[in-house]
Amino acid sequence: MLRSMKIDFSTIDAAVLIAAGAKSPLSHRDPVCDHLFPKREEAEASVAEDAKAIDKLQDKLWAERKRALLVVLQGIDTSGKDGVVRGVFNQCGPLGVEVTAFGRPSEEELAHDYLWRVHRATPAKGMIGVFNRSHYEDVLVVKVRKLAPAAAIAQRYEQINAFEKHLSESGVTVLKLMLHISKDEQRQRLQERLDQPDKNWKFNPADLEDRALWDEYQNAYETMLERCSTAHAPWRVIPADKKWRRNAIIAAIVRKTLEDMAPQYPKPNWSPSDFKIT
Repeated sequence: MLRSMKIDFSTIDAAVLIAAGAKSPLSHRDPVCDHLFPKREEAEASVAEDAKAIDKLQDKLWAERKRALLVVLQGIDTSGKDGVVRGVFNQCGPLGVEVTAFGRPSEEELAHDYLWRVHRATPAKGMIGVFNRSHYEDVLVVKVRKLAPAAAIAQRYEQINAFEKHLSESGVTVLKLMLHISKDEQRQRLQERLDQPDKNWKFNPADLEDRALWDEYQNAYETMLERCSTAHAPWRVIPADKKWRRNAIIAAIVRKTLEDMAPQYPKPNWSPSDFKIT
């Protein structure tokens, strides 16, 4: 059996972590980062190993029922949010992991403030919650498409920071991951959706409208990273041109985050020797 190659976590974070308030031009960030998990076979072995560890840590988190982990996956179309869910959390049972995909708001959601639907979906104590897209849509697509007044959007960065600080102070660790792909890689992935019949269902003509606004989206993401990478909830920009490397990096980050949280099985107030099964 091929053994996974473990990358020192400090090396990973040096490549992906956005310091609080730091400017982060995406044009200066490598969407490949081939110094991280350079060999596919070793990367896939690392994901498999980390996924098992995540499952065991999640079991302790569920038993403990004191804290929660929220994993925010944000990225442009085809960046691989669904693939991360399948690749990193596939070993976890459905009991303690809940995935929420945020699409176009419903009429009920539009009748409330923009964070209402997000707060309802935050993970309960003992859970890992995964957001496929998130509250950041309201400073990305809403901003680029001009679906709200500019003044209202400008207020949202600090509102989001305050919301995430409230979560962190309430026992929810917030892990934010932006999946960063190149424009050429997106072109190839969109073309695959047209060329491969089993992927036709994934193609949405609206994706081409967003692709035409590539520069505007890149600028919106850069502002998001600068304004909303905080000490309590920093952003990490994940090189995502290679799907297998993307998953290996994210699995390592999720595992390290859970290990740092160090959930523990609760100790019962009784002794096993007090009971006899007949």
